Parts: sequence; C-alpha cells; structure tokens
Amino acid sequence: MSKTFFIDLTKCTACRGCQVACKQWKKLPATKTENWGSHQNPKDLSGSTLKLVRFQEVETDNGMQWLFFPEQCRHCVEPPCLDAMTIPGSIIHDQETGAVVYTELTADEPDKDAFSMACPYNIPRVDEKSGRVVKCDMCIDRVKVGLLPACVQTCPTGAMNFGERDEMLALAEQHLAAAAEKFPDAELVDADSVRVIYLVQTDPDSYYESLSADASGIRRGPMSRKQFLAALGRPVKRMAS
Repeated sequence: MSKTFFIDLTKCTACRGCQVACKQWKKLPATKTENWGSHQNPKDLSGSTLKLVRFQEVETDNGMQWLFFPEQCRHCVEPPCLDAMTIPGSIIHDQETGAVVYTELTADEPDKDAFSMACPYNIPRVDEKSGRVVKCDMCIDRVKVGLLPACVQTCPTGAMNFGERDEMLALAEQHLAAAAEKFPDAELVDADSVRVIYLVQTDPDSYYESLSADASGIRRGPMSRKQFLAALGRPVKRMAS
C-alpha cells in the first residue's frame, strides 16, 4: 500500500530540523539569504531548498499568533504534473510508495515552467546548475530500504509522521479530534487527494496561500488551467464528532 505523510501543524515549533535534514540527506548547498523582515529563511523554495518551513504571524481575537508550515511536494494521489511531461520517464509515479519522482530527464524538457504551472501548490523549481526540475521525492531511497524520510526522522515534537496510508489517515483523524478541543476550526487539508496531509488549527489560507491550493480569491473572467486544478484541490473540512 502507498505511503503517506501526516503533518500536525499544531505541534510544529518551527525548529527547522526537517528543513536542515532534507538538505543534509540530499547534499544540497546552503542558500545565501538576506534579512527580508521575517524569521523564515530562505524566502522561498528553490533548486537547493526542497523543504521550507514558512512563518506567518496572524492577528486573532486572542492576540498575535505564530503559524508554521513545513512546505514540500504533496505527492498527489492523481499527480496533475504528469500532464506536463513530454519526455517519457521525466516523472515517475512509483506505485509501491506513491512517490512522485522527477528524474534527470526533466533537464531535457522543452518547457520547464509547465511543471510548476500544472502543480496546484506551485512546488517544482528549476535547479539552475543542473537544469533539472526538482522537488521533494519522499526520500524514496530511504523509504525503499525501510527508513523514514529524513525530515520525519529528525522531527523532535512528533509533528511529522510517515507510514502506510491507512494508518496515517487513522492517525490524522485521531489528532484532529484531539486538536478540535482546543482549536474549533481545526481541519485536515486535502486528505483524500494528497499523500502529505496537514492538520491545521485555523483557516489554511492563514498559513500560506498554497496550503489550500486556492490562492486566487474572487476570480474575474475565465479560470486558468492552474486555477481549475487548484479548485479541484480545495480541502474538505472534517469536523470531529
């Protein structure tokens, strides 16, 4: 059965251990950054940053609140990015794990922007050095030999979990029921359509626009293909009984 991440954002402290572990395992270089007014560092995903903990400070009835969001590829159950592939083998959808893996053949794709345009979450990035389109690959090399993804292995709070899909779905529902006692607006995001399920304590759009895969707001005029795919990915709120 395919694998799934379950990430409980109510337990995330933004230690960024997952972000660092990803770079270490993938042997990715550090990204040169500068102060841009946020504790988040770097500012965005890139060819050398495949996982990024995003910071958002929001105002609530109880005062200011930090929201943390470790962003990565969602490994969609039905990956729309497959439609962007023109060279066979550029993308491999591994049936054993469910991982969506971009290969070295992406470097030869004529329209690399098509990958990010096809992704409702705007995840794929082009590595300027190799010319490849890159993103999280679920640490498939580790998973295939029975190890946890590097980001999950390093998480100190239990926010990140990984395992068989049915087990992770059950765990997500348990955490949702517990979180709802403290956070009435808690919900699971895209639980039926992705293999990276987030538990949020408030509106997903409060964390980051791509968390809910619908950042377009009120649309005027025809929907683009990306907007259409994003609309299909809207989260279904699962209320705890």
